[in-house]
Amino acid sequence: MELRGKTALVTGGAHRLGRAIALALAEAGCDIALHYHASLDQASETAGRIQALGRRAVPMPADLSAPAGIEGLFRSLDESFDGLDILVNSAAILEPAGLLDATEADWQRTIDLNLRAPFFCLQQAARRMRRRGGGAIVNISDIAGLRPWPRFPIHSISKAGTEMLTRVAALALAPDIRVNAVAPGPVLKPERMPAGRWEALGVGLPLQRTGSPADVTHTVLFLLRNDFVTGETVVVDGGDQLS
Repeated sequence: MELRGKTALVTGGAHRLGRAIALALAEAGCDIALHYHASLDQASETAGRIQALGRRAVPMPADLSAPAGIEGLFRSLDESFDGLDILVNSAAILEPAGLLDATEADWQRTIDLNLRAPFFCLQQAARRMRRRGGGAIVNISDIAGLRPWPRFPIHSISKAGTEMLTRVAALALAPDIRVNAVAPGPVLKPERMPAGRWEALGVGLPLQRTGSPADVTHTVLFLLRNDFVTGETVVVDGGDQLS
């Protein structure tokens, strides 16, 4: 896919990894529908940076954990753009809840945003892409979907579901819409993690360093541009899975 002139929706695009992806797509020539939930100031700042690159950026607030929020997001998309070519499902939460301590509310909160929302965003996006003759979707997964994290069992389950969603959708939507995923490892320090712990985490990887958001954005762009790749998950983790 040639990215210049395309319209891309990035969920969770206001900050952190979602912002890096939105900016990378804008630098590649895309106009951006910039979804955010509560981060209005960050969404406005990110939109300003995209506009400074000469591309359109329309911030779109929505609570994707609710079906009405997803429907509202795509109504906003239809009002602001004449179609959709690219979807990046990036919005997610990461909350610790032990297997024996997790509540139904913990389960619902994570599954609603991390799995149900990507499914129905993908569904809405695919309908619009087919009207334009095709498109491409990238789901942002997590190495937790491939390797269980005991402190984050619900998160691990949600991301394992994202892996299967990617494969099922790639088969169901072929040949005109491709669906792939990126599973990042330690590419962006959690806000509350001490710097020393982050550095130690990197030293323990086979590549002996942590990554950066650019490692993920390069992979997203590759998956969008390569028209002969679908149903794949590219792991970007510095070899963490091998150790």
